[in-house]
Amino acid sequence: MKALLVKILVPIGIVLLGVVGFSLIKASAADDGDKKPVDTRPTVSVKALKAVEHQVLLTSFGEVKPLETTRLAAQVSGEVTSWHKNFVAGGLVKRGEVLFSIEKDNYQAALLQAEAALTSAQAALIEEQAKAQVAEDEAARFPNKPRTDLFLRKPQVLSAQAQVKSAQAALMRAQRDLEDCDVKAPYDALIISREVGVGQFVNKGTQVAQLNNIETAEIIVPIAGFDSLFLPAPLAETPVNISYKGINSFVRQGKIARDLGVIDSATRMSHIVVQVEDPYNLKSKGSDLKFGKYVEVSFAGKQLSEVFKLPQELVNNRTVWVVDDEQKLQAKEVNVLRTEGAYFLIDKGLTNDEKLVLTLPEYPQAGMEVKLAASNASDALK
Repeated sequence: MKALLVKILVPIGIVLLGVVGFSLIKASAADDGDKKPVDTRPTVSVKALKAVEHQVLLTSFGEVKPLETTRLAAQVSGEVTSWHKNFVAGGLVKRGEVLFSIEKDNYQAALLQAEAALTSAQAALIEEQAKAQVAEDEAARFPNKPRTDLFLRKPQVLSAQAQVKSAQAALMRAQRDLEDCDVKAPYDALIISREVGVGQFVNKGTQVAQLNNIETAEIIVPIAGFDSLFLPAPLAETPVNISYKGINSFVRQGKIARDLGVIDSATRMSHIVVQVEDPYNLKSKGSDLKFGKYVEVSFAGKQLSEVFKLPQELVNNRTVWVVDDEQKLQAKEVNVLRTEGAYFLIDKGLTNDEKLVLTLPEYPQAGMEVKLAASNASDALK
């Protein structure tokens, strides 16, 4: 009986299990049909482009040099009697200060002789002019009798006048020689070297010192070819900042004086000259801009209009990625006008309000559909 019952129940159980399994499979299939499709588009961050006005900043480096260097020489001969306390290497002197003096006795005597000679020549001229007047009076009494210029003493008067001029010239030379006994600084100067001392006899024309002009310093600054396109116009008088970076950093102001007008054949660079007034602060206070110091020079170049300033990492082979109105990636070729630090300045290839892609998918393709990150989709790139 039990065996019969088992034979009957086993087939029935198998059938029931099949029905249950079929129901489960059908239910599962129905659930799968109800599921929404998965969005596989990559998410990107974008910002809306905005063109800007940009002031180009040009930067270069150069060495501070004196505007002029003078090899000072004595204008008269004689023994050195004294010299200025700052007339030593490294000393600073002002324009017109006496650097050293030469013994003056001989030149004072020469001045007295020249004055005496001038007085004598003037007396001789007065005498000749009086004699000429007497001759004219006598000629007037006998108007019909011819008189020569020699009789009227015209040559004698001309000769006396020439003697006076010669004496005046000698007096001027004697006065100049006496003044030249005091050798003065031709400008505010830094003493580079001195080759004269008290008691030393110097000859006329002997070099006795070397001076550097510290009224104005110059910095010759190289300008690369790609920077020369952005130089301001006019160039002269453009203000510049001169800075030194280090333990004793400082900033000074100067101006562009001129362009040297040539391009270096080796480097293909042009050069401009920057001038700085009173580099050693003889008339003001501040940090000395010593000759030989290597400094940075920066100044404003041209003003650029309607350019886009983009981080360099967003530009690859002059190409950037944007999202079009259909939310598809598009590659756009751009023209890089200039590089400044970590940015490119772009003047062609982009338009205002285009959506620049900030975070690209791993393998971007033109026409790839993307979705925008909601947090910054409408930001403007500045």
